[in-house]
Amino acid sequence: MGGFGVTFYSAWRDGIRRVNAAPAILVSVWLLTVLVSLPFTLALRGMLEQHLGESLAADRAVSGVNYSWMQEFEDQTSGLGTTFRPTIIGFGAVLDNLSAFLDNRPRPVIIAGAAGVYIVLLLFVSGGIIDRYARDRATRAHGFFSASGVFFFRFLRLAVVMAIVYGLLFGYVHPSLFDRLYPRMTRDVTAERTAFLVRIVLYVVFGLLVAACNVVFDYAKVRAVVEDRRSALGAIHAGLSFVGRNWIAAATLYLADFALFVLMVAIYAVVAPGASGAGGTMWMGFAIGQAYVLGRLWVKLVFWASETALFQGRLAHAGYIAAPAPTWPESPSAEAIGRA
Repeated sequence: MGGFGVTFYSAWRDGIRRVNAAPAILVSVWLLTVLVSLPFTLALRGMLEQHLGESLAADRAVSGVNYSWMQEFEDQTSGLGTTFRPTIIGFGAVLDNLSAFLDNRPRPVIIAGAAGVYIVLLLFVSGGIIDRYARDRATRAHGFFSASGVFFFRFLRLAVVMAIVYGLLFGYVHPSLFDRLYPRMTRDVTAERTAFLVRIVLYVVFGLLVAACNVVFDYAKVRAVVEDRRSALGAIHAGLSFVGRNWIAAATLYLADFALFVLMVAIYAVVAPGASGAGGTMWMGFAIGQAYVLGRLWVKLVFWASETALFQGRLAHAGYIAAPAPTWPESPSAEAIGRA
């Protein structure tokens, strides 16, 4: 048990170190998030500007949030405009997203489309990110994008399987639990607290199923990169085998990474801005929001880096990566000469 503790903790600590050693990756993923969001932000700005015009509501919107006008705008708009509601302010956005996930509530088509574009772009760079963390040294832009290109189409095939599995979870398992099982379990319940506890238990069950699939698919990506696997099904089988043989370490590491995420959300809950007017207060709120986005992305990268470190610590050895050995000027020798 002591050896397991050292292995788990060292992988977790090493994952954090690898992420912090490559800040350019975190900044790049954040910029990717901003670039995907920016067109929709500008489009929504135009809708708000057109609706407000020179009205008195525009003057009140400058000094603070006008909830009655926000309700009026939501009732009169469609598509992207329906996302502009009080729940997007501060920590309310986090709770709204959590509620949508737990209750499998659909988002507007345009938001789902934007999320799809972001997922594809993130899928493209994920191969380069995992490759960088696996090598644990700078790969430069050429090496990063080369790895991203190599694994992109392999990860696309993997994404097809992921879409099927998550589609079954949210399209069949979720309704089975909450639309059929929950009403049967609470049919004769008279205490609201008991019904609430039953729903919490079902949330936990569903969350564990999603987390289990997430872990397997993460290690499938890690094994695909580290072992240069071309088959998506082979990578999934290898990921499942690794998790099955090392389930205690994999589950504990996942919980440790998830604890980082919970901590990040808790900090944001304390410092999240509320409704504010224009000027410096508004920009301060914007900065806090972007800091939270950076923190959330950092945690996502720690998931990948620590899982890569655990896999390499359990099965790998020096030079384990199956990709070609680095050559000049990308080799460690060139880096050593540059530091001399």
